[in-house]
Amino acid sequence: MAEPDDHTLPALRARYGERYRWLLLLSVMVGTMASIMSSTIINVAIPDLSQHFVLGQERAQWATSGFMAAMTVSMLTTPWLLARYGYRSTYAGCMWLLLVGGVAGGLADSFALVLAARVAEGLAAGVVQPIPAIIILRAFEPHEQGRASGIFGMGVVLAPALGPSIGGLLVDGFGWRSIFFMVVPFCLASLWLARRYVPTTSPGGLAANRQGAGLDWRGLLLAAAGTLCLLNGLVQLQGGTVLGAGLLLGGAALLLVAFVVLQRRTLKRRLRHPGQGVDPLMNLSLFKDRRFAMGSIVAFIYGIALFGSTYLLPVYMQMGLGLSASSVGTILLPAGLVLAVSIAVVGRLADRQPTHRLVSIGLVLLAASFALMVTIDLSRPAQIIPLLITWAILGRIGLGFILPSLNIGAMRGLDRSHIPQGASVINFLRMLGGAAGVSLCGIVLEWRVAAHGALLDTGTTSPARMAAFDETFLMLAAICAVAVVAALKLRER
Repeated sequence: MAEPDDHTLPALRARYGERYRWLLLLSVMVGTMASIMSSTIINVAIPDLSQHFVLGQERAQWATSGFMAAMTVSMLTTPWLLARYGYRSTYAGCMWLLLVGGVAGGLADSFALVLAARVAEGLAAGVVQPIPAIIILRAFEPHEQGRASGIFGMGVVLAPALGPSIGGLLVDGFGWRSIFFMVVPFCLASLWLARRYVPTTSPGGLAANRQGAGLDWRGLLLAAAGTLCLLNGLVQLQGGTVLGAGLLLGGAALLLVAFVVLQRRTLKRRLRHPGQGVDPLMNLSLFKDRRFAMGSIVAFIYGIALFGSTYLLPVYMQMGLGLSASSVGTILLPAGLVLAVSIAVVGRLADRQPTHRLVSIGLVLLAASFALMVTIDLSRPAQIIPLLITWAILGRIGLGFILPSLNIGAMRGLDRSHIPQGASVINFLRMLGGAAGVSLCGIVLEWRVAAHGALLDTGTTSPARMAAFDETFLMLAAICAVAVVAALKLRER
């Protein structure tokens, strides 16, 4: 019998038996809910935040983009942190950082402090988010992985489903500060669960090796600089000069090339001299697996559409249709609940149906939900809210087909030792797409608003402003359509 103070993976399995893998999944699910809630809940407060600090839309948008950039880059460090410090120390450290970021953001008296708190939350959220996929692929048998992913996904999406509704009420009742404190109870619960159920061991089931390979700091700095250049370049396309945008985007391309060259050299050096040097931040040999390569392309494009729309929908309802923050949350609530049910159902299908079929169906439904937003007409006010709810539900059903099947389907061909790296890379690419998508939607929206001679504020809405939003939604629909081509190549040979 395991000693009570023994929290290695074998000891916890012996103590809790067959149910342990589900208890472990529940533990990381609560923390992931907190990280996802912190990423999406800010969107209902963007108008209130911009008014409080007298910010333009492009600066207020950095409350979202800064979080996304930090989360994107920190995902690449997850395999190294898990190998070096083990599941529990890594996970608990992230929950403490997320907790501190939430409290600091709620008490901040300047936008710089709000942005710093959002970056801290993003760093924590990025490390946490690849962990559930690693656990599902390692702790569950192949015929259970879809079901586990579905149950996990159903729980996790309740956070963004309920978050905007509760957040909208809090913003209307107590102001934007209140939404930062929403993550606090989730963080406290996750810390308690981690102490009981999350093992101290590393993904391989062995003790964490604090004397192991060092972190690829050069790769991390290149990835961070490239991501920041990309995001700032996208913002400069609309709010700055063409020269400034060109220099930043060109710098992002050069940093990408430098990153790829460095990762190839690091991998070759590691293979030539095992036990020496550092592991590459991104193992490029993973892309030799066709399903993983195609899944990564889908994840990137899907991230653009998903996170771009998560930013765009609340702004559209408030600045395009003139609805209150609490109304936005109420309208999105049914779609969130439908998403939770869809994920649970599709999770069971993922164990029996091919990945390419489920992901392609989801992308088609998601594209349709964006394209159909153009049917909302200000001259027919009685139809606005029913159509908003219907198209939001359609899009969330599409997400329900994609979420439980994409990661698992893309990584099933990888060796077990490569699963942490695979989960980290595919989540990194999805979030890189997401970070670019948020900026892209903001840029295209402001461009089309200016082209139609309208203004983007919370004042009286107009057909010109609605036309700008419609064109931005159509752009997202086209992006989803492109992703279908890569999704069809997820077919197993």
